[in-house]
Amino acid sequence: MHAILLYYIQKGELMLNQLIIIGRLTHDPETKILEDGRKVSDITLAVQRTFKNMDGNYDTDFIKVTVWEGLATAIEPYCKKGVMIAVKARVQTWKYDLPDDRKLNMLEVIAERISYLSSSSKNEFKASEESSIK
Repeated sequence: MHAILLYYIQKGELMLNQLIIIGRLTHDPETKILEDGRKVSDITLAVQRTFKNMDGNYDTDFIKVTVWEGLATAIEPYCKKGVMIAVKARVQTWKYDLPDDRKLNMLEVIAERISYLSSSSKNEFKASEESSIK
């Protein structure tokens, strides 16, 4: 398997847009139904860095993740503030034209799979949706 991947990487034919993020939810999912009927939830993960800053403390990153449709429905009963989850996601880019001929490039993290990792409960949860395309 590795030899096949190396072959395609060396030929420049393999591209990958994938993130794995493990952290604690900073709030319950904020879910809304869009005008076209699609469901979307926003979650934020607090992820502590693995190294100390100049002051000797660990910094924490707060990463916003967008969760679409069936996956958004599946996480509602389990994903509450403080719960630890793992998110397999992709990055999506957005470009906006601003006044004064300025451009804004933004990155959005889109969840594709969420695994419930919290040790505070004996229940295990795994939700996935292969097609979380808007």
